[in-house]
Formats: sequence, structure tokens, C-alpha cells
Amino acid sequence: MKLRNILPAFALSVLLLTSCDDQIMNWYKDPTHGEISSAELPLALAEKISRYKELNTYTNFVLGIGIDLTTYMENETYRNIVNANFDQVTIGYDMKHGAMVSSTGVINFTKVDALIAKLAEAGITVYGHTLVWHSNQNASYLNGLIAPTVIPGSSGTNILTNGDFENGSTGWGSWGGGKVSVATTTDVKLAGTTSLKLVTSSTSSKEWDLQLEAPSVTLIPGHQYEISFFVKSEGAGSVRLSFSDATQMSSTYPSLKVDGALATTSTTWKQVTYSTSTIYSASGTDKFTAVGSSMHFRLDFGKVANMTYYLDNVTVVDLDATPVIVNLLANGTFDAGVTGWSIYNGSTDCLSAATGSSAYQGGGAMKVVNATSNSGEQYKTQIHSDFTKILSAGTYIVSYFIRSDVTGSVRCSTTGTAHYQGDQATDLTWKQVSWEITTDGTEKGLNFDLGQIAATYYIDNVVVTPKTASAVKRFKVTSPIYIDLTDAEKAKKIGDAMTSWISSMVTHYKDNVKAWDVVNEPMNEDGTVRDGSAATTANDQFFWVKYLGKDYAVTAFKLARQYGNATDKLFINDYNLELSLAKCDGLIDYVKYIEGKGAVVDGIGTQMHISITTDTLMIDQMFKKLAASGKLIKVSEFDVQVKTSTPTIDNYAAQSKMYKYVVDSYKKYIPEAQRYGITVWAVSDAVKEHTNWLPDDAPCLWDKSYARKYAYKGFADGLAGEDVSTHFSGELQY
Repeated sequence: MKLRNILPAFALSVLLLTSCDDQIMNWYKDPTHGEISSAELPLALAEKISRYKELNTYTNFVLGIGIDLTTYMENETYRNIVNANFDQVTIGYDMKHGAMVSSTGVINFTKVDALIAKLAEAGITVYGHTLVWHSNQNASYLNGLIAPTVIPGSSGTNILTNGDFENGSTGWGSWGGGKVSVATTTDVKLAGTTSLKLVTSSTSSKEWDLQLEAPSVTLIPGHQYEISFFVKSEGAGSVRLSFSDATQMSSTYPSLKVDGALATTSTTWKQVTYSTSTIYSASGTDKFTAVGSSMHFRLDFGKVANMTYYLDNVTVVDLDATPVIVNLLANGTFDAGVTGWSIYNGSTDCLSAATGSSAYQGGGAMKVVNATSNSGEQYKTQIHSDFTKILSAGTYIVSYFIRSDVTGSVRCSTTGTAHYQGDQATDLTWKQVSWEITTDGTEKGLNFDLGQIAATYYIDNVVVTPKTASAVKRFKVTSPIYIDLTDAEKAKKIGDAMTSWISSMVTHYKDNVKAWDVVNEPMNEDGTVRDGSAATTANDQFFWVKYLGKDYAVTAFKLARQYGNATDKLFINDYNLELSLAKCDGLIDYVKYIEGKGAVVDGIGTQMHISITTDTLMIDQMFKKLAASGKLIKVSEFDVQVKTSTPTIDNYAAQSKMYKYVVDSYKKYIPEAQRYGITVWAVSDAVKEHTNWLPDDAPCLWDKSYARKYAYKGFADGLAGEDVSTHFSGELQY
């Protein structure tokens, strides 16, 4: 039988090596001795491989493939290979938290839904990958949930003495029949080292049963004032503002109100602010305006019995005071958009106005998107504004508030004579940055250089002013206050986020996905459970375990079972189990721990990203240990690296042998009832498929032209349990 005429051209290319392409997957030359000859690579082998059937015809367990969603939807050749050879797909990225969860926590199911519908046409199922992992997370959203509450500084200079209680209770007085104690404490504080602790008695019932009076404040008659403070209590409490008499302020005791008659308090720090817009009397006509030249205001804590309060950062600001700062930028608040700012470098759409909660203070902020990291080239995204006049020679303070959606970097610079600020780290939390420059009289404008790290940046309250004593004081007193969540509060928010994510995903895909990677890569190499400690953290990394503890996996499995189908197969998955038997043992022990807490783990996944030099004895030992667990065992992300970007025929022969060895070992040591299946990772060696995974290797079963490789034969023979080609009949001619 002559096969030359029926041998597909793409199959001949598998090992014929006639390409002149010199990219990563070039098989044409062996760099050690030149071109591969027909004697070294007989066409008979290529013809044999071409006669093999589709892979899933050689086994009765689930045969899976890790795919790229977009490539499957858009590339027909790729899609046909998947449809013909596999029973199930694992989506490499698009089904993960980072891909599906928006900045507001909303899940976008559109892309995955479209893929599932397309796969259903071919009768292929989807393996859910993955519910809880530390990588490929929307870390910006999750970190935002637990970020400190940032309270902008006061509206101006604080004219109250000792409002932070750093000098004890000097200047403050207290009295009342419900007073147990009023004293400073270092145990609980908002900022600094000290707060004021106030305790009411069991008989305290009227606001005035515990009154605290502030130090005297000098006033300017006719000016309007703002009083604010931070307060928390050890239960549900209340506080009221009052004045000693009507000669001090236009609104007087006891008519002043906020949140109704009283400001409520709780176990969380709360800022209470009284100003023109929030102070009113029963008639609603009073204004918070000074009548006399001084005042003593009081905070009344006596309404609730047996209550402990903490008070900190009390401020009084003259809202009509002459500004102490002259801003040499026309628009530093962005309350009316980004007028006056322009793009010097960067994409045409990188600059826009942000509003609402995106602003640090007021009605707006500047939003700048730097899409690409440019190490050492901060200017690649550069936003500019002219000064209101060319700066005269002298010393100036540049101050601004900034945050970014991921860890980022900012640098300011000037035009005219160029000055450069050192790189400043940014993160999810608003921070104030100040830069002092000495000018020579030619500086014309300010730049924000944001090209160093890809991120979305928000900038607000930009001030450029001559350095004076008042300017230094002004910038000091207007620093923001950060209120951190407690560990318990963080655990609650992250636990709620996990519940929302898992319940939404499993519920939405209940009819389509019957198996899930519930927890992915939980172990350290030494067999201990990860604790969330990391020397460096990528922008898409978020360690659930850091906030929820070791039982995060228990919760995840319980949630997946609660919201999914009773028959769903729920897996825990990790890598390097064949390289570290300690890690393998640790994972099995962790499964026992999880089940000891009342959850059920159906299976264990071993990724098996291995190479042609991996120790086969370790592979056998791993499968023996996994079999002894009694769980379903899945090879979940299988590929074999050749460890070179210019592989030889010997490399490919070794790769084929290793593919076969793993399948043989899996079938030898894993009892049939425990074999969930094998999933190979990625379809081909095409460059596009390896942009982010093994870019300088050739680990797959198909080459870069989607032709079957030598590895295809080894894998198929392993699945079949024999050399399939021994059954071929007819004369092979070449």
C-alpha cells in the first residue's frame, strides 16, 4: 500500500523539518551538527504518527486540554484540534477572579458564557479553574475592601489647642453626675500616641450627665467655623455638641443637632463634623457663625449609661480665614475637570477627569492611565500644567495627593529648567507627597511622570507655593488621617468577598460545570501551608489565607458544595509534587485537615509541568502517595519541557518517551476507580500560546504549525497501553 499520496502535508512537516523559520520552534537544524538527515528522522515515523487516531479514542478516562479562550473562539485550526481530541477543557485565564471580577466586585460572565455555548456544540465540557488562588486575582478590588479609610485633613488650620491629646488633657475640663472617669489613654487611638477616654456611670441618662469642655478658642465675629472630631465607643453610644451661652456662637445649647438630636457612635471610628451646612436649630435658620470673640464648646457624652468612649483629633477651623497658601497652579483641585492639564507623552486617552469617590477631597480628581511599564522611562506617560507665572528664583513646595489601583510609581518634574523628584511609591491608599525644589527663575510648569509602572493613577489637591513658615505648617496640619480596619473587620470583608465570588460562580455555572479546582496551589515547597507571606507580591496576587487563616480552604470547599451540585467533583490542586515528596505529603495532610473540619474534598490535582530530565522514580513515588489518599487523582496541567529553544530530534524523542512514561505510571499506580483523567496544558508550540508560559521551549503535543509531534505518539501509546503503530498494515513508502 502506497501512503505517500494520502499523507497530509501538515503531518509530513511534523518531523521532516523543512521550514526555514528560525524562531523558537525551528526544527530545521540541530545546532550541534547541522541539518537533520532522512536517516536520522525516517519518514516512516512521520507517516506512522499521521495514522494515529484522535487522542481521546485511546482512553476511557477524561482527557482534557488547557486552552486560551480567545484563540479557541477565533482560530479554527486550534478549535478543530481541541474538538477532535479532547473531552474537557480548562480555561487558562479567563475563568479566574482577576479576569472576571470588576473594580466594583461585579462579575462579567459574558466571555466564558460564549465559550461554554461554543464548546457545547462540540460536546465538550468545562473544568472550573479556579475558585481560590493567590495569583490572577483582582488584587486591586480585594485590597480596596480592606484599605484604611482615608479622611482628608481639616478644611484649614486647626486653631484649637491640644485637640489631639498628645499633651494629655491640658486645657480640657469635664464634669457631670454620670462621669466615672475622663483621662488620656495610649491603648486606643486614631493617630499619634494618645486619645481621650471617657466612661459614663450606670445612672447616666441625660446628655449633660457627662460634659467635656474644650480649651478656649479665639474667634473673629461674623466668621463661620467648622468643628470636627473622631469618636468611637465600646457599644452603641451618642454625643452632642453644645455651647455655654449665646454670646459665643449664633447657634446655642441645646439646639445644635447632627444626625437628628445626637451623633451616634459605635465600635468603629467615626468623624463627626459641624459646619454651616450641618448645624441647624429646630427652625432651621441658625448659622454656625461667631458672635463673640471667643468660645468654649462642649461635647456631651452622658446620654447612654455604662459606656466607654474614645475621642481624638478634635479640630476647629475658621472657614472664612484668609488663605495662607497661594497656589501657582490654576487648577489643582480638579473639581471642574482637568482644564489646564495636557498630555505631553502617553496615549491620547490616558488623561481624564474622575469624580465622586475617586476624588480625595471635593468633587473631582485627575485620572491618568499608564498601560505599559517602562522601567527607567518615567516620561513615557507625562501630564503637564503651566504655572500661573514663571517661578522666580527661590524655594518652593510642591504638594499633592495620589493613589493607584495597584502598586505604582510617580515622579514630578519641571519644564524650563528641569528638576526631577525621586520616584515615589503609590498604592491603593491616598497619600500626600511633598517635594521641595530650589528654582533659578526659568521654571515654567509642572509634570507628573507616570510611565515607570503600569497602573491607573488618581491625583488631587496639587499645590505649588513658595516655601514659608505658614506653608510648611499648612501642609503639616492637612495631612490625611488613616483609619485601619481591625484584623476581625478585614477577615469579615474578605470572607464576604470569597462567599460572593464562589457562590456566584458555582451558581451561575451549575448546569455546565461539574468539576472545579476549588483551591489552587496552597502549599509551600516544604509541605507547609502558605501563610500569605511573600518577599514580593505581583500586582495580581492576593493571599486569601493571610486574612482568613488556614481554614480558608475549609470555607471554600463548603461554599462550593453548598452552591453547586451534590455530585460535583471538587479538587485541590498544586505543582511540583513530583519534585518535592514533602510537598506531596503536606498536600495530602492538608486534605485530611480540611475534611476534619467538615468539608469534603473529592480529588487531588497534580499539575506536572515537568521536563525530559525529571526523575521518573519521583514520579512513581508521587503517584503511589496520591493513590494511598483514596481520592480521585487528576494530572491537571501536564506538559514536558525540552529545556531549549532549539530542540534536536533526540530532545523530541526524549520528550515523547516522558509523555508516555507519565501516562504509564499514572495507570500503573492509580487504581482505575481513582483516575479522574489527564489534562495537557496548551495545544501547540505556537509563539502566541507561549507569550506568558514557557516562551523559550517546545512543551506541547503539536508544533507551532499545529502538526503532530513525536510527543503525540508517545502520549497516545501511553493512553492505549501499547505501541499503537504495531497494528498498522501496508507498506510504508517514502
